[in-house]
Amino acid sequence: MAAQENVQSMLAAQIRLQGFVCDKAIGAKKDAKRSRPDYAVWVLNCGNARYRVSRAPDMAAKVDPLR
Repeated sequence: MAAQENVQSMLAAQIRLQGFVCDKAIGAKKDAKRSRPDYAVWVLNCGNARYRVSRAPDMAAKVDPLR
């Protein structure tokens, strides 16, 4: 449980640094279909929005707002 909270907090902090709004990180779930080695894709649920966050090492995250 602590690891899951750490992931959602880290993802929320990263998208905030990139200019997206995430009032409160509620949960994060890894998207196994879209993820590959060295390229993780997560669905981040915030209090005000939902995002697909794609992360590759040493690069900014690709953030797609979801409905």
